Amino acid sequence: MTGHHPDLRAERLRLAYPGRIVVDGLDLDLPTGRITVIVGPNACGKSTLLRALARLMPPTAGCVRLDGEAIHSLPTRQVARQVGILPQSPVTPAGLTVADLVSRGRSPHQTWWRQWSTSDEAAVTTALAATDMTELAHRPVDELSGGQRQRAWIAMAVAQETPVLLLDEPTTFLDLSHQIDVLDLVVDLNRRDGRTVVMVLHDLNQACRYADHLVAMKAGRIVAQGDPAAVITPEMVAEVFDIDCQITVDPISGTPLIIPAGRHHLAPLSAPRTD
Repeated sequence: MTGHHPDLRAERLRLAYPGRIVVDGLDLDLPTGRITVIVGPNACGKSTLLRALARLMPPTAGCVRLDGEAIHSLPTRQVARQVGILPQSPVTPAGLTVADLVSRGRSPHQTWWRQWSTSDEAAVTTALAATDMTELAHRPVDELSGGQRQRAWIAMAVAQETPVLLLDEPTTFLDLSHQIDVLDLVVDLNRRDGRTVVMVLHDLNQACRYADHLVAMKAGRIVAQGDPAAVITPEMVAEVFDIDCQITVDPISGTPLIIPAGRHHLAPLSAPRTD
């Protein structure tokens, strides 16, 4: 991966499906070389925004800019060398091995005059090692556990050697230990190579723990963004997620810890003293 870390931003972005505007007038400047986590309720536009940032969805107004250039005006291969995306629940062709899957991350670097090279082989080897998948390289992906399969897909994205990595709910369907493994791996990739990472997560406490920059969305707009300690307030959580909560400090990470209030789990008031 080259030392260049491109700037990625959205300007007055409008995204729509037939008959429905999902995102409208959105501005987002992603901190280069940092981990940004996008949170919000279902159907608020998080995944749609991520697709637009990856040039997979054209805007109906505004634009996404990569190093100042409108991303949809750039050649596909040029974008694929700069921005990689791991969608939700990707489907692996039957029988494909881990090594074959990871090798597909090198396709943006292939041309008709430049086929597989020693640099491609080195990139795949490095990606397998970085994700702790070397020993599973020759196993079929569809025989792996959920956590192993997710690491294989991340290894493919790592092999692509893009300085920007977009991850759409990378912890979906994983048990807690595998969720932590995947998120710790993302931090390793960010710290080792300075990759700019943008993730969509559902778990607010995990988002606070792993984000350098937190973006809270509702109904296609950004309600708040910045350092998690500044963004996460009871008022913001109530506005975005429609729940009451208390905020305390995570005793392990020192980041905000959200404690939601439900109707059935409020601590009873102490009985008045009679003495």
